[in-house]
Amino acid sequence: MRLTKNFTQREFRSRDGAKMPLNVLENIKELACNLQVLRDLLGESIKINSGWRSEAHNKAVGGVKTSQHILGRASDIKVKGIETDDLYLLIESLIEQGEMKEGGLGLYNSFVHYDIRGNKARWNYKK
Repeated sequence: MRLTKNFTQREFRSRDGAKMPLNVLENIKELACNLQVLRDLLGESIKINSGWRSEAHNKAVGGVKTSQHILGRASDIKVKGIETDDLYLLIESLIEQGEMKEGGLGLYNSFVHYDIRGNKARWNYKK
């Protein structure tokens, strides 16, 4: 199922093959629309490392019980040729400009976490 011009539901599916609930799909649609803003600006593909996670998969990968991934509100992303620091700062700028929804933004060595929780949360786990 196509969610936006460049994103499909398949990209956001839980890696354990669990069926995505309808309420989660609605959140994924909103998340994809926000990521489309970033995609349009960059003109480059965005790799979704992790989107929705079933509770079982979230537990298996060591995710916290309150993870936004379980609700379908989060994605861990990377863009070929763009350092995670730069991607993080670009998303922060788009949030500040009101182009992307306020939410969680986390910096990691190999990806950036972005979620649409609706309130500001920031963290840096880059070593």
